[in-house]
Amino acid sequence: MLTIGQLAAYAGVTVRAVRHYHQIGLLPEPERDASGYRRYGATAVVSLIRIRTLANAGVPLSQLGRLLEADAPAFAEAVQMIDRRLRDEIERLETSRKQIAQLAAGDSLALPPEVTSYLGRLREIGASERMVEGERDGWILVAARWPDRIPGFITAKHAQLDNPRLVRLYQVLSELLESDVSDDDPRPKEAADIMVGLLEQASASGELNVGDGEQEDLAYDLLDALAVEFDPRTERMLELMRERGWTGWNRPERLAEPPGRTHES
Repeated sequence: MLTIGQLAAYAGVTVRAVRHYHQIGLLPEPERDASGYRRYGATAVVSLIRIRTLANAGVPLSQLGRLLEADAPAFAEAVQMIDRRLRDEIERLETSRKQIAQLAAGDSLALPPEVTSYLGRLREIGASERMVEGERDGWILVAARWPDRIPGFITAKHAQLDNPRLVRLYQVLSELLESDVSDDDPRPKEAADIMVGLLEQASASGELNVGDGEQEDLAYDLLDALAVEFDPRTERMLELMRERGWTGWNRPERLAEPPGRTHES
């Protein structure tokens, strides 16, 4: 006959575990003997080893009692069900591991590889990290709304970066994001002039993206809102564009009537 400590040591568990199994009804707790001790026999050792084996295999404690009492066919069926559940859990954990690994990757979190490659090219042309951060967040919204169109979008974006004026625009905007801008700073006007020039060119060639209808309003509204939330000075850039006859940020449109105020080129 064994004490609870001897029982736990023989079965390879802790005394605390034995007491817990008693509390939840998995292992019967013997009555005290004349000396006031609880003594365990061989059957208790066998039962405890079976409990330990199932618990180590990942079987929930809530299901252990049913398995311990099951006949061979029922036991086999229950084990198969547990195995399927564990496989599903493994797949979920593997997915979580990949997502956690992406946290260290920065740009690749919530973005397809085509976009991360494009962000890398922005760095190559001199875009600041702050600029790339804003682009990244915008692409997260785009990828969530139009995942199937990302390859086409990115192909067009890479082609656009062959235009020196667009490269200069990214560089000027990067400088603005990284510095305080005074009222007499010429860079906001330079950026606005470049943007309007690019829009005029795209409009003349029929390449201007005017959206896909009212069903896309929310996506474009979110992109515009993101730009302002990312840096409130975006409002000043929008004002400069309106002075030059254009409105909008991600879905620009030519104003129906030119503004009353003109600008110097």
